[in-house]
Amino acid sequence: MIADEAALEDLLSRPDDALRADLAAAPGDILVLGAAGKMGPTLCRLAQRAGRRVIAVARWNEPGLRERMAGWGIETLTAELTDRAALAALPDAPNLVFLAARKFGSTGAEDQTWAMNVLLPAMVAERWPRARHVFLSSGNVLPLVPVLSGGADEATAPAPLGEYAASVLGRERVYQHAGRTGGTPAFGIRLNYAIDLRYGVLHDLATKIAAGQPLPLAMGHANVIWQGDANAWALRALRLASADCPILNVTGPETVSIRWLATQLGTRLGRAPVFAGEEAPAALLSNAARAFAQFGYPKVALLTMIDWVADWVSRGGRSLGRATKFEVRDGRF
Repeated sequence: MIADEAALEDLLSRPDDALRADLAAAPGDILVLGAAGKMGPTLCRLAQRAGRRVIAVARWNEPGLRERMAGWGIETLTAELTDRAALAALPDAPNLVFLAARKFGSTGAEDQTWAMNVLLPAMVAERWPRARHVFLSSGNVLPLVPVLSGGADEATAPAPLGEYAASVLGRERVYQHAGRTGGTPAFGIRLNYAIDLRYGVLHDLATKIAAGQPLPLAMGHANVIWQGDANAWALRALRLASADCPILNVTGPETVSIRWLATQLGTRLGRAPVFAGEEAPAALLSNAARAFAQFGYPKVALLTMIDWVADWVSRGGRSLGRATKFEVRDGRF
């Protein structure tokens, strides 16, 4: 099991030979925008441990995070990214990972969501037109699909539900436009759902089970992937960035039943889960077969993640307090 946060962040940021080999094909410094979110700190550390100079840019709202990352050897800068003057003042770099995004709180503040998710990436592509860009998108741009379909693949036509999902599709479109009109090399990662012991679908379920709270089942299935694998694949994608702006689904291989996950977690926690409702025949599911062909299968298995999360929650491990809201079916976040 994973003893504490230091051990967790060490595990999430261990580079392997495949990462080092792919980064060798994308030489130079790595600029990470929006580096203080859920994935940013360990992604930055992973790249730094793979031998790269990493420049992490954020607002740094979490106390102590900037100092902790500086202690890992990561250079940190403060910037309000939606300020064009602040963007202009940031350094040039041949590689850029774009993690800045807005999801929760979108309902009622739709203009802010579109500014962060569409206007900002357009500004970033304009500011660094020759850098290799990897940006996070979301499986939310795809429609709900039948559980037995195997998940929506990259050939599935986007059908975003709600303002957040529509704005994330907008992020993809502005990067595609930058590639078509200016040759900016980019690569998009449609992610569903990264697992860290402090947040994620498994953490959401485990904390509700431990508290005796009912688990809604309407969104009855999901895909999940260990955050360390998602981080590594995002960095490995830098060498694949091109003006064509390829976009790849990134998630785990299983179509996972929420009921089964809850039962597995409940057994480990010694608490029977309480369910509410029934599974709908369709869910937000992505088929990541192309990602597996490109990067291999995830290194951390689903049952291992279940063991780790249950142990973490049972010991009162810290939560980031950021629910995934994976159960939302109307696109309102």
